[in-house]
Parts: sequence; C-alpha cells; structure tokens
Amino acid sequence: MKRMMLTATLLGFIMLLAVPGAEAAPPDFGGGVNNEYEYEEVVFVSGTPVKFVGSGKDINIKTSEKADSRSITYRLKLTSAEADFPGSLNRSITYKTTLAKYSDKGQTTAQMEVDKFSEKIEIGEDKYELTDYQFSRSDIIDNRPASDYYSGSLKARKTYMVNKNEGKITMDISGAMVGYENFWGKTETQQLEYVIECDRTLITEDDEGEEDSKDLSWQGTVTITASDSMAKTLKYADNQATLSSFSGGHSRITNQDMYSRYDFNLPRIVNGQVAGSRLRSGIELKMEMSPRIERLVVPKFRDVAGHWAQNDIEKLYSLDVFEGAPSFFAPDAPMTRVEFTRAIVKGANMRPSLVEQPRQTARSRTRTVEVSPFRDVLVTSPDYQYIKDGVERGIISGVSEDLFGPEQSLTRAQAITIMVRALGFENMAPTPGFQTSFADDYFIPNWALDSVYVAREIGLISGDASNRVNPNQVLTRGEASSMLVRFLNFLEQDLQRDYREDLVLF
Repeated sequence: MKRMMLTATLLGFIMLLAVPGAEAAPPDFGGGVNNEYEYEEVVFVSGTPVKFVGSGKDINIKTSEKADSRSITYRLKLTSAEADFPGSLNRSITYKTTLAKYSDKGQTTAQMEVDKFSEKIEIGEDKYELTDYQFSRSDIIDNRPASDYYSGSLKARKTYMVNKNEGKITMDISGAMVGYENFWGKTETQQLEYVIECDRTLITEDDEGEEDSKDLSWQGTVTITASDSMAKTLKYADNQATLSSFSGGHSRITNQDMYSRYDFNLPRIVNGQVAGSRLRSGIELKMEMSPRIERLVVPKFRDVAGHWAQNDIEKLYSLDVFEGAPSFFAPDAPMTRVEFTRAIVKGANMRPSLVEQPRQTARSRTRTVEVSPFRDVLVTSPDYQYIKDGVERGIISGVSEDLFGPEQSLTRAQAITIMVRALGFENMAPTPGFQTSFADDYFIPNWALDSVYVAREIGLISGDASNRVNPNQVLTRGEASSMLVRFLNFLEQDLQRDYREDLVLF
C-alpha cells in the first residue's frame, strides 16, 4: 500500500520585502530560516511535520529593482531531513512589488503579487504539484527621518494536485506583519494563519492484491509566528599591547538571526482513516548569520578622561558623529544647534544624499543657483547640507523665518524635540490639555510639550533626582552625548524588543 502523505507547504515570511532597498531573507514564504550556508523549512504531511533542508547551492535568489517596482525570484531545491519520510521539494516563484510614493505625506504603499510559480514536492510515493497560487500582500510604509515603520496584510490561496488526479489540497492563508528599518537595525515579525483542506482519493490494494480506493477528507490549521532581525551594536576592546599609541577602541558588530515557530492542529491519519485524536504541538526553527565586525577610529581626547560621559563621547567620535580636532572635546561647554543637528543626521545615517534632488541638465546647472533659506547659514558652509537636510525632514526649524541660529546654545527641550521628530513619534502625544509627569511640567514650552511627553513615555528621557526635566537648561556637550547615545540605542535595541521579543515572546 502506498504511504499516504498529504503535504501542506506553509507560507512564512520574508524580511522587508515590501520596503524599498531592503534585503530579502529568508527565501520565499515557507516559514524557513537560513544562514549563509544552510536553509530549513518544515512541511506537514498528514499531521506529521517533516523538515526539509538545503545548502547554499540549493538556494538561488535573483532581484531586480526600478524606481517604482521590484521583482524577486526564489529557486529552492530541498531534500527531506527525515529518514522515515524521504522526499524532495523544488520551488521557483517570482513576486512583483509595485511601489507608490506619497512624498507630500512621507509615506509609501507597496502592493505585492505573484508573477510566476512552479512547485513540486515528493514525499514517500506521493507527488504534489502546485497548480494555482493566488497571492496579495499590501504594506503601508511610514518614511520617518531616522527610521521607516510599516505594517501589512496578506491573503493567499495555494492549490496542490495530489498524484495528478487523486485529489487536491487547498490552503487559505491570512496574516499580518509589522516591521521597521533604519541604519542601526531592522526587524519584521509576521503572524500568519492557515486553514488547510484535503479532498483526495486514496489508492490502496486489498488482501487479494487488487487495486482499491477510498475517499479521504480532512481539515487542519497551522499558525506561524516568524521574525527576521538585524541589529548593529558597539563593543569596546582593550588593546592587549602595552607599548601602543592607544589603549583600545570600538567595533561595530552586525548580527542577524531568523526565528520561526509553527503551531499546528492537524488530524492523525491511521491506515488511511482520520483517527479520533488530533496532533497539537509546535516546532521552532532558528538560525544566526555570522557576525560582521567593523573597527572604528580611535578617539584621543585629553580632556574627557574620568568624565561621567567619557564612554558616550568616545562612542560618538568613533562613529564620526562628532567632528573636529581629536585632542580636546570640551565636554562641559554648551552644545550648539548646528552641532546637535549634524550629530543627529550623521548618527542615524540620514545622509544628505538620501534627500531626493531634482534632476539637473547641463542647461539647468548653469542657470540654477542654490539659495540658503537662512541668512546666517551660507551654502558654502560645511554644515549647510546637514542643516538643510534636518529642516527638509522636519526635525528642526529656524529660530525665526530666515535665521537658523547655528551657534546658539541648545536647550534640553530643543534637543528632546529634535530626537522625537527624528523618530517620527511627535503625533503619539495625547489630545492637548495633558500634563507630563515631570515636577517642572509648568516650565515646558508649549511647542516642546508633545515631544517631552512622548520621550518620557518611550523611555528616551527620565527626570533628575527631583523628577525635573529642566527643559530650558542649556545642554552641555557631555549631556548631549549621553542623549545621542540613548537615541541610537533606541533605534537599535528598543525597536527590536518591541517588534520582536514583545511579539514573539522569546
């Protein structure tokens, strides 16, 4: 008698497929995980999960991008890792994503559909071929200065024919996904629900060796919770040599890992019959990429040793967030508006080149002369592009209509407002009329009230020993360094925790 195996290939997730410029991983929508060499995916057969695996040569990904569209093709050749259930999986699927940018709103929509598909699976003596694949995913992407945030919905249906004409398997899929992407990290987490229906004829042999058949129908459900996450962290390492010109330095380490959990409720098939009991269990897959290490420049300040903000100052200088002579930093001197603007833009990697500029022709280059929006900032200034970028992105404004005040000292309220606007969280404040929990709430300027409230709620700032935020106090360069490092940690750690750990529950 043929071994009865009914395969339901599960849809999973792909990291940031809908986000422009994002790298795609893992391959296809199978709940699979991979590193640089290995790939794993779970396939379910009659309530029995079967793991399929492949090496690097078995996975091929081809992408092509245009200004308003993206195409990605996955080709997988996998084999069963289960000795009791030998088999193979061959899949080739192309997805196309159409992007619509709404620059006036700072948002992008992405519509993904399947363009071409081919999938054949063999397990035991049964063969399954994908004959129809209906797929639609739509994302809304909020493009904020320091990070993009997005959420999406997915609907799909896959239809497999069993042994050409012995029946079919239908999977109805629905799901939701959330994600973010910035220079310091990116994460997508998906939660998908599958309803799997099987209607087939089971070919068997009776006691006399004659061919016989029986109808078999069943329904099952599978839930996938999956996450793909990348984060960059800074790590300090001492110089092991005694006679050296520097004592140690920072490295930027990039880590990426993928996690998938399958929870299923499927029938138990015994001798071609649906048994009374059902299989309810879960499977977890996880893989990590090899870390990438980048050594950073070494600061040699002579006036920060022993200062309470020394570590933060040295981190930011190593990241090229702070510029200038490497001998003296003046940690207790006031931070200026232009210095903080430049630090925010560089720290979050909001490079000036990311701002879309109108295309210039040879004729327009001779006629167009850029004019600074501020009388006190020349277009020839080395900081002009950072100021222009910060103003165009809405993270900072001038002190008046035509003055920026680049050398004016920065207050804590101004710094907090800049950080919250860079994150794009200024609209998270409640309806006007609220108060913050700070003891000196009365002294917070009206224009900064929303940002101070949000910054406290998300853990970006805290009060002093008397629970004061001191909004109108001039910020020192050391204090600004501490705030900037907390801002970068939020982009790297806090967002990852909210989009991964709090949803996946590691």
